[in-house]
Amino acid sequence: MFCVWAPAASTVEVAIGAARHAMQLCDDGWWEAEVKDTGGGVDYGFSINGGSVRPDPRSPWQPYGVHGLSRTVDHAAFLWTDRHWQAPPLASAVLYELHIGTFSPEGTFEAAIQKLDHLATLGVTHVEIMPIAEFHGSRGWGYDGVDLFAPKESYGGPDGLKNFVDACHARGLGVLLDVVYNHLGPSGNYLAEFGPYFTPHHKTPWGDALNFDGPHSDEVRRFFCDNALMWLRDYHFDGLRLDAVHAIVDTSAIPLLEQLATEVDELKAHLGRHLVLIAESDLNDPRVVRPWEIGGFGIDAQWSDDVHHAIHAVLTGERKGYYADFGTLADLATAMQQPYVYANRHSSVRQRRHGRPPLGLSGSKFVVFLQNHDQCGNRARGERLSQLVSQDRAKIGAALMMLSPFVPQLFQGQEWAAASPFQYFVDYEAEPELAEAISRGRRSEFAAFGWLPEDVPDPRAEETFLCSQLQWDEIDHEPHAEMLAWYQQLIRLRREVNYFTDGRMDLIETSYDEEKHWLRVTRGPMTIACNFGASRCNVPLEGPHGIKLYLTSQAGVSVIGGEISMPAESVAVLGPHSTHRNGRLSL
Repeated sequence: MFCVWAPAASTVEVAIGAARHAMQLCDDGWWEAEVKDTGGGVDYGFSINGGSVRPDPRSPWQPYGVHGLSRTVDHAAFLWTDRHWQAPPLASAVLYELHIGTFSPEGTFEAAIQKLDHLATLGVTHVEIMPIAEFHGSRGWGYDGVDLFAPKESYGGPDGLKNFVDACHARGLGVLLDVVYNHLGPSGNYLAEFGPYFTPHHKTPWGDALNFDGPHSDEVRRFFCDNALMWLRDYHFDGLRLDAVHAIVDTSAIPLLEQLATEVDELKAHLGRHLVLIAESDLNDPRVVRPWEIGGFGIDAQWSDDVHHAIHAVLTGERKGYYADFGTLADLATAMQQPYVYANRHSSVRQRRHGRPPLGLSGSKFVVFLQNHDQCGNRARGERLSQLVSQDRAKIGAALMMLSPFVPQLFQGQEWAAASPFQYFVDYEAEPELAEAISRGRRSEFAAFGWLPEDVPDPRAEETFLCSQLQWDEIDHEPHAEMLAWYQQLIRLRREVNYFTDGRMDLIETSYDEEKHWLRVTRGPMTIACNFGASRCNVPLEGPHGIKLYLTSQAGVSVIGGEISMPAESVAVLGPHSTHRNGRLSL
């Protein structure tokens, strides 16, 4: 049975090979046609009112690219081996964001599988892959996908993706997928030919907004909710990361995000599996993660840019663009106690008050990072933090992120201070006007940060993509091996000391000295002491001083009386001598 939603069409045909089969109009604008002797692996498309054959808006497979025919998939034919799999809860999670195309030289799901043992040894709990829905060309970040139900063919297609997820689960790794529900890419986007998927009444940075609250929006919402459920059900993903939900325009009484969260909860109960939704939002609005019963959207967690900005600004000294709102140890101390530095506070960048206090919420509702695809890739040259500051300062940032009350997330290669940048790249050689418009747009975006247009690599150039690929042989050489060992120690410490996975933000105390450049974060009996200065300093300690050093980023740290003496640009983790019999500290 072939089905497609086209409410304004007069005629619809399904094209299979050289034959065209008339479809019948059913309820609510849906058209159907039953064609015999078809199963998995059949190429097809739809023609509206006798026009050109287009891919299925819900195409499960696009083997010929975004302009070619769709292909059917029999999901029941794949033999999964993860029957009893359960992903770890977010409260104890360590996430790892990766881009399939640059994670390995081959840039495929199969090649990525060969690197999973490294991630398991590192100690991460979940892999989060950047969008893999079919997009134009062979290289791109994935945020311009147009066939949202079809895994990228050049990465390995549907079965390649299933093999990847199955292999992750076999190694004890959960898998999250980044999905984009705020816009579609410009090339191969045929949705508007089928129905009112977009509305001129709302605008986004990408043009007309998706129609989530206008006439016929019920079916548009159904399209995106079904997409989310498909990834979780048919591909066994353990959760989704929802891109830029602040760009979803929806004035409905029950917003799309709430509907989506409710339906995922129902699927979770049906499957008996832990499933999560993580939203990217720059609104600093806790309603995103509050339960829908008390007026929230019911999303499980959200990204926190403020924590990144607070750490980055102190470590690098950058003050342009959105970093102008950050840069003091006072801001950093706030970021260690709550995910929003701006919680109903005036923002000089926005020139207004911004945010709302996240009262009563657990730190496990917020995902924090030192690097991600945006914070690296949206710099002019795509530099990583480790390319902007000394290794000693990068280690301080790593400790603050990993031992915060939030859910830490690494970006591919961060754990060994990878030398490769992560730059913005696209493949629009067949559409030069579109490619040039993208290049112009990238150059103009960077003016607020003071970056010159000539410093911006051409996103169309293959070299821009190639230089962003990880160089895995770095791991065995210094200084990369040293940084890798540091992250392994931090992840192990977070796992073994319960205080570091306790999300109760009200139990955290901070102290700092702007002039002497030190910060102290206290979590129960555990203390994280940081010296950001260029010379040795003494950081005062509170409470009983019968303590031991659990971890130090440099030699030469000593506890003398009520102070800890620290070398320049160093961090130390201190705590009590005693532990429970199982070796874990607990509340």
